[in-house]
Amino acid sequence: MDGILRCTRYGFGPNRLHYCGPDANSEIKAYLENNAKDPGLTALLKNFETMYPYLRHIAQVNNIKDPFDEKVVEAYWIGNELLDNIGKKEFYHHLIDNLHLKKKIGTKSFDIVTDKIQQGAVPHHSFHVLDVWKRTGHLERDHTLESMDECRIGWGKVVEVSGPKIVVETEPLIYLNTKLQLGKKIKKTVTRKLESEHDIEQLKPGEIITIHWSVPCEVITQKQADTLKKYTIRHIALANLTI
Repeated sequence: MDGILRCTRYGFGPNRLHYCGPDANSEIKAYLENNAKDPGLTALLKNFETMYPYLRHIAQVNNIKDPFDEKVVEAYWIGNELLDNIGKKEFYHHLIDNLHLKKKIGTKSFDIVTDKIQQGAVPHHSFHVLDVWKRTGHLERDHTLESMDECRIGWGKVVEVSGPKIVVETEPLIYLNTKLQLGKKIKKTVTRKLESEHDIEQLKPGEIITIHWSVPCEVITQKQADTLKKYTIRHIALANLTI
């Protein structure tokens, strides 16, 4: 899928709930339903306060001109080799200069977050969800277990499709013995909020999809699911160091 439309699908869920991005969800929805893009959609995506600076950072370090290049979009939401090219100092300065995170969460919390960079954190969506703790879009408040589980990019194998409802087998984020971890697989029902000709509308049992704020985003391969799980587990482990 085109990088901009792919990114828009991931951004749709939190934007629909007014958590981040511009107050233009009906416009964003129309772009997705028509499988269309233009400079107007690009401008809307650039107003996502957390997402766009991450995309721009990943692109710049990898000498990629377009922050919405499909590989950049994949690196941030799912993970790929582009993340390996980002140095610790570059990531540190991104958090200060691009996200202004120190001002948002305070020096003490910022030092805790940046210590994770030395221990292997990378600019993947799961890092910001699991290790920053505070939502830094429109609502600057602490995450709960439920909001972290919804905000991280989940994945699941489709077991049943019934109209707009999709039943997937997925591993939830749980809190056990004072630590975060992925729990045993459960069945979860998500409802399609979008209409389009994209493959997410042609789902079959056995396929794997990604989920963001209970919105199914795209069909991914097993390799992509393994990569997403790898980065998710890495950032869960880093979060557990300071819980």
